[in-house]
Amino acid sequence: MTLSEPFNPTIRTQADLERAWRTLMEPLGFSHSRVWMMLLDADDHPLPQLTEVEDWDRPPEPAQLEGFAELTRALLEHLAPGGRWAFLLARPGGAGVTALDRAWAHGLVTACRAAGVRTEVVHLATDVDLLPLPYDALTGVA
Repeated sequence: MTLSEPFNPTIRTQADLERAWRTLMEPLGFSHSRVWMMLLDADDHPLPQLTEVEDWDRPPEPAQLEGFAELTRALLEHLAPGGRWAFLLARPGGAGVTALDRAWAHGLVTACRAAGVRTEVVHLATDVDLLPLPYDALTGVA
């Protein structure tokens, strides 16, 4: 992809989503923790901007997750009815999924589901790897 080409992939599968996150995030390397949010429209295309939420280096609070889910619901209804959200957790450090990574991924998906917001598989990017965090692998986290 060159700078003159628009980034407008069709994202229908987890592999499509992982490819999109890699295109947007590589080369990997992060100075602090953040959550990236990509809004996908009903035709499976990302809207042209990402939303960044910084500093998720503490376990999520229930009220924080509820507010986050309500925000995603309102934005979805306003900007992309019939669409869905994709989240990428990005943090400095090595490979491996931490308890904090699992707690945030599980919390985001669970809160969004409770608010009626469709989501894709959450992905994690560290300084050395980018990988999916399937929801069924996150159950049982606190």
